[in-house]
Amino acid sequence: MLLEDQRFIHEDLERLEQGISDRVLDDPRHIRDRLNRDHQISGFLDRIQQQSKRLLDIYNDTEGLRAKEIQSISTGDPFDEFYKQLNEIKDFHRRYPNEPVENLERAYKRKAPGEGESATAEIDNLFTGEEAYGRFLDLTTLHEEYLNLPGVQSRRITYLQYLNVFDQFTPPHCPIKRPEKTTDQYFTYVGRLADYLEGFLRRTRPLDDLDKMFTSFDSDFDKAWKAKEVPGWGKESQTVGPAAPVTEGTGEGTWCPDCAKEFKNENVYKSHLSGKKHVKAAENRAAKAPVTNGSAKSEFGGASAAKDLKERAIAEREYRVRKLASTMETVRSDTRVNVERKQGMTERERQQELDALFADSMETSLRPSGADDESDSSGDEKIYNPLKLPLAWDGKPIPYWLYKLHGLGVEFPCEICGNFVYMGRRAFDKHFNEARHIYGLKCLGITNTTLFREITGIEDALKLWDKMTRDKKKEKSGGENVVQMEDAEGNVMPEKVYYDLQKQGLL
Repeated sequence: MLLEDQRFIHEDLERLEQGISDRVLDDPRHIRDRLNRDHQISGFLDRIQQQSKRLLDIYNDTEGLRAKEIQSISTGDPFDEFYKQLNEIKDFHRRYPNEPVENLERAYKRKAPGEGESATAEIDNLFTGEEAYGRFLDLTTLHEEYLNLPGVQSRRITYLQYLNVFDQFTPPHCPIKRPEKTTDQYFTYVGRLADYLEGFLRRTRPLDDLDKMFTSFDSDFDKAWKAKEVPGWGKESQTVGPAAPVTEGTGEGTWCPDCAKEFKNENVYKSHLSGKKHVKAAENRAAKAPVTNGSAKSEFGGASAAKDLKERAIAEREYRVRKLASTMETVRSDTRVNVERKQGMTERERQQELDALFADSMETSLRPSGADDESDSSGDEKIYNPLKLPLAWDGKPIPYWLYKLHGLGVEFPCEICGNFVYMGRRAFDKHFNEARHIYGLKCLGITNTTLFREITGIEDALKLWDKMTRDKKKEKSGGENVVQMEDAEGNVMPEKVYYDLQKQGLL
């Protein structure tokens, strides 16, 4: 019954479109509900693609079944065909009496909070508590792996420092050298880091065309690899042998060609032969030795090709991590601020904040959709804020000690920004690089904005700009009108320097 399948797929597509439009019109307040809505829409879009593919196969009718069914309906007695299909339906339900009937109207309809299971349970399992529903990164496990890598153990960094340099794979930010990057431990670490960032992006942006972006990353890497422009993986300036001729010492002691070192005492020479450093140097020297046998040449070429493939795979993961980190720069900066904030909190305060986050998300998910406006007005009235403290990310006032610590009660007005008042020294310092202050300077005719830091008055800024322009013109004109003097030996110098040297009796 291909025609019935065709009609069912058309109905399914229309129901899916209606379900998507209903969810797009909804604007949830909590990030948890927004992620749940986006993931539902993403699932509907995937089902639309699957059903459209099935429908296209039915219309193509490669086996001719649809044409036969249309012919059987259009020719002959229509009642015979009708009762034939009716008997097939009855026979199917007789054999499967408990077969459920799919109701498309209820399948894609938005459910009220009390109609069934919570649809956000899947979102709760997608993120850890540290990620806060995709607002922050959780790289604590990868930070521990990074500290255990060869070459990093002697240079341990904190988690906050790691957030700044986890996408830096070249010196001086990364102490790992190129030979140490080919180890299996480093290969596993970079792969897990790239997989985590890619998975985080898929979880937080389910409606973006991420596959297209990842494909562009791969194509850009292929071009950079062919041109030897991947950072940290360019051409190595090394040769098979040593760069300079190595002499065998003074000839007085015993020379070790593997370690390129001379030993005065023969007993010291014999004892160092069993050391790890000598064994490793001997293996490296044997690997660099010229190959004369044909089979050995092929083995050496195979090992070199395998090494090149491994280096390419590691470089590709590093390149992907670098690109993914650049696309999530906002989340990265928010994570740094969140880590700094939590470092000043006790364990009890962290647990209370986490409990408040989950309680708020559960309250918003269980609240009826028709009571949003009433809850907004009542929620604004319930907030007790007699000191007029700034609100945190959860809509509640920040602690008073944090308010005093950052000096948020101190006002910093800026006349250049239209008499805008900045609360706190931190916001005041940041605003000099923001668009509002730069636009105000450009309206005054000032182009070099970097030298006008800490200047907030229009009159002061204009005076400084006039002085800078006058000094610049004076310097330019003075350089053109310099009088050159020449001493008895033929040395040419400016007039001022000449008279100074003459007064000192040096000419």
